[in-house]
Amino acid sequence: MPTLIRLVVILLVLAGLAYGAMFGLVAMVDPGEKDVTVRIPARDLIASPERAPVVRREIDTTRVAPAAEPAGAAPTPGTGEPLPAPAAPPAEDGTVVTVAPRGVE
Repeated sequence: MPTLIRLVVILLVLAGLAYGAMFGLVAMVDPGEKDVTVRIPARDLIASPERAPVVRREIDTTRVAPAAEPAGAAPTPGTGEPLPAPAAPPAEDGTVVTVAPRGVE
């Protein structure tokens, strides 16, 4: 038991010395301040169209998706019948069709 107490006391003394050294460094060392200048070339400041990260395009939101047909009967579980594939309304002229989920206003 006395050996354990000696070990704990030695560890506490070492921790106190480390804490004191850190406190002394914080109290006595003053970091110097200096001005930093970063030069940016003018070509990096001007926005160019080929470097534009986002391309904006107009989306036709006035077009309405056609009404979906009612769903058929679901297959009974355990029969091995495949589930029907969901049908999305295609856009005939290549524009974007916005479909809002039901129940959301």
